[in-house]
Amino acid sequence: MLGLGIIGWIIIGGIAGWIASKIMKTDAQQGILLNIVVGVIGGLLGGFILKLFGVDVEGGGLIFSFLTCLGGAVLLLWLVNMVTSRRAGV
Repeated sequence: MLGLGIIGWIIIGGIAGWIASKIMKTDAQQGILLNIVVGVIGGLLGGFILKLFGVDVEGGGLIFSFLTCLGGAVLLLWLVNMVTSRRAGV
């Protein structure tokens, strides 16, 4: 995803973060800025995890980059939900 530049990261991250927030039912709590942040961090998280399994994330193309961001964003929102629900339950 490095070839897309910062604008590409923002656009793909925003869309992936928004879809992930719809999947995880957190969209009402998030605005556009948080969707972008979740998507970009999700992309980094997803890329890191895929690299651990030996997947070439840099040569995957636009759709692969989007799916990596989306999967990472869903995982990130799930982890945040786990931490905050445990904290609220204590």
